[in-house]
Amino acid sequence: MPKIIHYRKNCIGCNSCVELDPKNWKMCAKDGKADLIDGKNKKGIYQKEINEIEKENAQKAADSCPVNIIKIED
Repeated sequence: MPKIIHYRKNCIGCNSCVELDPKNWKMCAKDGKADLIDGKNKKGIYQKEINEIEKENAQKAADSCPVNIIKIED
């Protein structure tokens, strides 16, 4: 099953992930960084399993990230 991996501490808050994949992303009002919705925090790296249908939009969000902190793994 694919999963999204998010290195949140390096997020610059550009919002592109939210625009392209709002089901999995939201902006945090406290610090202006992106949050992976329902992501599990493992030592500062957030992860979430997704299904194959969600993978296309997740990949678009990862590709649009200007600091390359979103990865999609199979």
